[in-house]
Amino acid sequence: MTSTPPPATQGGLFKRSLARYGLKKPPEDVIAQANDPTRSLKKTLGALDLTVLGVGAIIGAGIFVLAGVGATLAGPYIVFSFMVAGFVCALAGLSYAELASTIPTSGSAYAYAYSSVGEVPAWTLGWALVLEYAVGSAAVAIGWSGNFTALLRSTMGFELPVWLANSLTSPVDGGFINLPAMLIVFAITALLVVGSKESARLTGVFVAIKLAILLVVIGMGMFFIKGANLSLDPPAVPDGSWFAILGGAGPIVGAAAIIFFAYIGFDAVSTTAEETKNPKRDLPIGILGSLFITTTLYILASTVLVGMVPYTDFLEGPGVTAEQAAERIVEPFGYAFEAAGFSFVANMIRAGAIVGITSVLMVLLMGGPRVFFALARDGLLPESWSTVHPKFGTPYKTTIGTGLSVGVFAGFGTLGAASALTNIGTLFAFTMVCLSVVILRYTKPELERPFRVPLTIGRFPLPAALGVVLCIGLMASLSRSTIIEFFGWMGLGLILFSVYGIRKSKLFGHIGRDDSPDKARSLDTEAAAADAQSLDS
Repeated sequence: MTSTPPPATQGGLFKRSLARYGLKKPPEDVIAQANDPTRSLKKTLGALDLTVLGVGAIIGAGIFVLAGVGATLAGPYIVFSFMVAGFVCALAGLSYAELASTIPTSGSAYAYAYSSVGEVPAWTLGWALVLEYAVGSAAVAIGWSGNFTALLRSTMGFELPVWLANSLTSPVDGGFINLPAMLIVFAITALLVVGSKESARLTGVFVAIKLAILLVVIGMGMFFIKGANLSLDPPAVPDGSWFAILGGAGPIVGAAAIIFFAYIGFDAVSTTAEETKNPKRDLPIGILGSLFITTTLYILASTVLVGMVPYTDFLEGPGVTAEQAAERIVEPFGYAFEAAGFSFVANMIRAGAIVGITSVLMVLLMGGPRVFFALARDGLLPESWSTVHPKFGTPYKTTIGTGLSVGVFAGFGTLGAASALTNIGTLFAFTMVCLSVVILRYTKPELERPFRVPLTIGRFPLPAALGVVLCIGLMASLSRSTIIEFFGWMGLGLILFSVYGIRKSKLFGHIGRDDSPDKARSLDTEAAAADAQSLDS
């Protein structure tokens, strides 16, 4: 007797594409794997451990670099922009906490989406994460270059030629390539290929340096705040922006969409769900606690920045050349203290920022290739991309490919373009995470949820739904060119899935070979766990 094949294996390309939305790695299988003592990770982390992890993952290039970019958009109102961005992240954080405690795998948003909403949404989310990690690495590298060249100029009097320190697309006349940004990407890529990584002690040192620099900025800078700088009117809202209807609050929203980059990393806390002693209590504390601490530091630091120097110092205009604005905006705090006459402190900030930014760049350049690697292991990209180096044990093909692409973007792109693309990719990922919580409440109401997003009406989680709306609102606040580029990227991803992933998917192949529709729903949990583990950065 021949059984009827599952719908996902029947019909033409379009019909199969629609049917693919129903295919997923059942969360029950992932939960069973997590509860298997022979396969699950040891539960050793508490709320304090998670909070420290979150603070270390969040603080980095976002505040050291993009505070200047945000100031050019919101002026003194940038402090409120950090509040808005932090609130949106808190909503996404609650959703991460529910998914992480419900599907306690050591994975990321891609792994959660694969288990909760299906293969196609997981693919789009993974494709967006590639954009977040890869382009985010370019933005961080450009910020690193700005601090590095400023440190060379201030301490040694050495000035790199304009054409070697500025990209062809930068506003600086005579620019051609940002060589320092390109070289730091290639150097870290080489280290990652051979398997070099930070030890726990070195990571702790990096976190301590980053916190110390922010505390120096806040502790010293507060004595040099000028009221006149804080009372300046913010820049005008760009023509055609939807948030123009918000009036005076418009610049706050516009800047929040850009400085959102400063919060990237808090979702790393959710990847430790399987190792957390009490996920119901500790995950929300770790996520929301780290967000509260970093938001407080960001508000204080940004107040110091726009209080010490007028935000117009970062904009081309009267008394400020395009070259000066470009140099200042990539190392705003160093410039602020140098303008106040504290060159030694400015150089200390630049050196500390270089160390902190380097660690963030390493993490991002690890994350992007591993998303590609996981997609390849699931069969959604060429399986050869998931080849592990025989000696170093690293995903060297995706690491090299990502490093080359990021290096080119960092060398010839601009900070504004890179940060905007990173933010829209991240906001899309957060939208999908919040939406996954809502969908899973209705499709899998029977699942045990150690932590639930609060303020729920029936099954409907209001904070998760509000997170979807606000993330989409911030995405729409970005420039039209950024939105077009993002949709172009996602369109390319869907085309790739339609012509390749739909046929090569291991999940699809498993169902196509299985005669039993009931068996077809169950995947090899060990393989699923390995895929999720590969995303843990």
